[in-house]
Amino acid sequence: MPSTLRCWVRVAGVTLALALAGPGQAAGDAQRGKQIGYTCLGCHGIEDYKNVYPTYNVPKLVGQHPEYIVAALKAYRGKQRSHGTMYAQASSLSDQDMQDLAAYLSKQALPSNAPTVGTAPAKVTGLCSACHGANGVGLMGEYPTLAGQHSDYLARALVEYQKGDRKNAIMQSFVTQLSAADITAIADFYGAQRPELQTVLRRSWL
Repeated sequence: MPSTLRCWVRVAGVTLALALAGPGQAAGDAQRGKQIGYTCLGCHGIEDYKNVYPTYNVPKLVGQHPEYIVAALKAYRGKQRSHGTMYAQASSLSDQDMQDLAAYLSKQALPSNAPTVGTAPAKVTGLCSACHGANGVGLMGEYPTLAGQHSDYLARALVEYQKGDRKNAIMQSFVTQLSAADITAIADFYGAQRPELQTVLRRSWL
């Protein structure tokens, strides 16, 4: 079975599982999310702020899918992602807190029909675009938008999936097919897409 078809089969399976999982989560309160999210600004509110070790840019969040933000926070809280600071932050949040934060951060959704910048590497076409879109805008809420994300952060995330520091069955099945050069090419391609995710600026939170 071609790799792209395998990807779509997996996507269909995830979609069905989500549909069977039960009622959707309550909508978040964006205004409350703005009020409780001040602790995020120490890292996510500074342009080009970097994680200390290993060193990479912390991710841009404005324009991300709210469903993905919630899923990521739950993954940190549940230790499915390894990061001490994010675990501490996520552990202090209720499910509703996460919904509210996500509602605020996602208020500027990126268009899904933006033209692609540059030529996609073969591995993007074969493995990534079925979930993350040709232009880096996730095709479903649970799939992160990657357009304009820091390329070093994207590369680090892929390495963490390879090492098992991030646990996701679909991603882990894909990253085994990637070389270090593939990871760099994918991260650079999605990082160059426009319009892009944005940093949460301190002045916008006031």
